[in-house]
Amino acid sequence: MVRSVAALKTPSEHLTGLETFVDMFCGIGGFHLAATSFGMRCVFACDIDEEARRTYHHNFGLDPKGDISRIRAKDVPDHDLFCAGFPCQPFSIIGHRKGFGDIRGTLFFEIVRILKAKRPRAVLLENVKQLTTNDKGRTLRRIIEALESLHYCVDWKVLNALDYGLPQKRERVLIAAMLEPFERFPWPSGNKKMVPLKKILEKKPDPKHFVSDRIRRRRQESHVSEFKPAVWHENKAGNIGSYPYSCALRAGASYNYLLVDGERRLTPREMLRLQGFPDSFEIICNDSQARKQAGNAIPVPLAVAGLEGVLHAVQASKIARKIQSA
Repeated sequence: MVRSVAALKTPSEHLTGLETFVDMFCGIGGFHLAATSFGMRCVFACDIDEEARRTYHHNFGLDPKGDISRIRAKDVPDHDLFCAGFPCQPFSIIGHRKGFGDIRGTLFFEIVRILKAKRPRAVLLENVKQLTTNDKGRTLRRIIEALESLHYCVDWKVLNALDYGLPQKRERVLIAAMLEPFERFPWPSGNKKMVPLKKILEKKPDPKHFVSDRIRRRRQESHVSEFKPAVWHENKAGNIGSYPYSCALRAGASYNYLLVDGERRLTPREMLRLQGFPDSFEIICNDSQARKQAGNAIPVPLAVAGLEGVLHAVQASKIARKIQSA
């Protein structure tokens, strides 16, 4: 089983203060990998997707529950940290951006329901960057107001996986909330050197991942890349661009949305590596499910960065209390 992320040796591993966490909308466990790398223990997880739950259980030995709306707050164990990558489709650029007008958007209020009952010391939420601009910013303000109504101190920031070592341009908003007040949340600076794309790519990918000669010729007739290796990206208008990193993985993207050097699809292992999952994380589903699961995951280094900020804030609060009581 995957118990930690050996590759994630951060300078802040000494941080302590939170022992247990819950992993809501857990997917395949990006938050789990990050939190356990700091020595925290998962006491509860849930996700509505059966295949994601199966993968999570196989790798972590914990059986996630299903639909959060059917989970009674009293059945969630007490915990120090509440993590959730709540559904992004209502706010995503590839969706209809209905926000709280979409039934999936109302699942945020299931989070509020559990927070109100359990009162964990810290909360870390993740969503797509578009959440910050949805409905002219009113959606994000409503989320912050809901957390503040529970007496949490709240801050948020958009982080890009490219700035935290991964060769993937993937921007996500992280929302941190704490019962202990803070003046300025200590978000870690994203200045980590990017892992070269060639270290992510498999040396001998299965031939099944290569596109047909027709698709390969059509792509290469329309684009010449200055990078090698590169991930070629076809946007919604059909235009091709290429970079020495990947554009954001998407769960529901077309089969040929991203192609390595314009000739083959990313393998499931490569997609997990692009999200910061270690090779010890086992793939137990078919390729279609693996693409979906990787596309829905939070990049592990972004989760680590958010947790570093939370743990630094906890430490700062401890120091402030000691000074006040001296």
